[in-house]
Amino acid sequence: MSIMQAVAFYASLNILLLLGLAINVSLTRRRTKISLGDGGNPKLEQACRAHGNATENVPLALVALALLGLLGTGTLVIHTLGIALTLGRGLHAYGLLTASGPSIGRVTGTALSWLVLLASGLLLLVKAHS
Repeated sequence: MSIMQAVAFYASLNILLLLGLAINVSLTRRRTKISLGDGGNPKLEQACRAHGNATENVPLALVALALLGLLGTGTLVIHTLGIALTLGRGLHAYGLLTASGPSIGRVTGTALSWLVLLASGLLLLVKAHS
């Protein structure tokens, strides 16, 4: 698998996750008959935030992975970051959708996602200066 194929693989998994979370919001809206906002419904709020949080984090991380790939970062690094991102986003979404308060999934998912962003940012900074 080439570097850019690895980037594409993790992009595809995270796009599918985003789509699944978007569908979950739509289905929850249909069940609750709330078409705008969350109407104070905790389940709809959880669905919206799970999708929103992924939407806030995934695109930037995928751009970073793509840039790292284009700059010749090794496939192992791309796989490590891609696995951590995908696992982190999945854990976060699961934790947020299944618990109304803090959960191990949310905490672990957030930590993994932020570590990916931090590592990617630092690696890009090094690549930009070499």
